[in-house]
Amino acid sequence: MKKSIFALAALAAIGTCAQAQTSITLYGLVDAGLVVDRSCNGCNNPKLGSGVASGSRIGFRGNEDLGGGLAALFVLETGFQVDTGRLDQSGGAGPLFGRQAFVGVNGGFGTVTLGRQYNLDYLTITEVADPFRGGMAGSASNLVGYSARRMDNTIQYATPTVGGLTGTVAYGFGETAGNQSANRSYGGALGYVNGPVTVRLAHENKNTTTVGSATVVSQSSNAKNTLLAGNVNLGIATVFAGYGVNKGAGSSPFWNADNPYGAAVPSTASTDSRDALLGVSAPFGATTLMASYVHKDDRNLANRDANQIGVGASYAVSKRTDFYAAYAHIKNRNGAAYTVGNATDAGTGCIAFNVGVRHAF
Repeated sequence: MKKSIFALAALAAIGTCAQAQTSITLYGLVDAGLVVDRSCNGCNNPKLGSGVASGSRIGFRGNEDLGGGLAALFVLETGFQVDTGRLDQSGGAGPLFGRQAFVGVNGGFGTVTLGRQYNLDYLTITEVADPFRGGMAGSASNLVGYSARRMDNTIQYATPTVGGLTGTVAYGFGETAGNQSANRSYGGALGYVNGPVTVRLAHENKNTTTVGSATVVSQSSNAKNTLLAGNVNLGIATVFAGYGVNKGAGSSPFWNADNPYGAAVPSTASTDSRDALLGVSAPFGATTLMASYVHKDDRNLANRDANQIGVGASYAVSKRTDFYAAYAHIKNRNGAAYTVGNATDAGTGCIAFNVGVRHAF
């Protein structure tokens, strides 16, 4: 952790010296709250959580005008846990800039970036389909899409906006010796924005090989996820909707392998499912109310469906600070084991309540 702090301090010093050449912005967000998970057998698990509504982070964003309409850009963003002070990704043992780390150029042709970046399926969920924006107990990501939110070793190209239309393609190299397809990922998205209407179609293909121990056979958890999402701002409220098609052993969200519901035979996650989402967000002065319903339709023979109902509210005390509260309940069927998580925690139960505060700088 000390090395991480020194690295951040050094980068800040470098950024200060480079102000004359490059515009560098230091930004961040600090989020903490009380999280109460409740298992289906009635046991409560209260704790202090970090990044409940939005992941806590510190980031550096830079831009340099190269002339001729061309500019260089970069983003370096690290996540951290407010409750422990540790790095956030991979339980505190992850990379220094585990949230994002990329460099690129943009111009009239669009934007090209290289590095660790969000996958397009996850961005479509949080930016278009989900009134909770991927945070708090009501997060649609508890059931929609798959668990991996970012792609390493990725080249991404985004077109300029033409008539409200935008397109993005991304390719992540697997970089596995002897197997070019292992851990490879690629995807694309097509979006349309016209006044109050936003629509986006995204597809993500992830090849993942999990290497087991000497007594466990290596297994594939490949995922193919396609999501059509949209929202309409009606003035008094914004209505959200989404429909997803998921195929592959890794195509659904985190599955609690600890068998928290005490099934006689631990079950496995769906390899073929459909997701449907309906939601609404309504502002009332400084308060915003949110609600959503998500249905996971398992097409496997086991028919392990799940339904989630989520409600929440945020109260903005300033442009940078708000208080929030949310409640969500997942009804698992036929041995399904989905859990209610939030922006950074996968959760441990089928019911969760959280209340907290979020400050951006």
